[in-house]
Amino acid sequence: MGNDVYRQVSCALHSELELAIMHGRWLELIWTENGRRRSARLRPRDLQTRDGSEFLIVEDGRGNRLRIRLDHIESFG
Repeated sequence: MGNDVYRQVSCALHSELELAIMHGRWLELIWTENGRRRSARLRPRDLQTRDGSEFLIVEDGRGNRLRIRLDHIESFG
């Protein structure tokens, strides 16, 4: 996650993610992790706040969970 400062995300982005969680919708996510660009088809499960940052908890097709910082998400659909 690095030592970079968390940047607030828009309320619209937050709302879209909440809806995807409620509807159990799979998302094609693109995000940056440890300086590397990643992409995957994932199911959002929850939003969490930890240490002043917000995270999207996602699950892959095998049931593995990941935690992605919201300000590291480039796009999803």
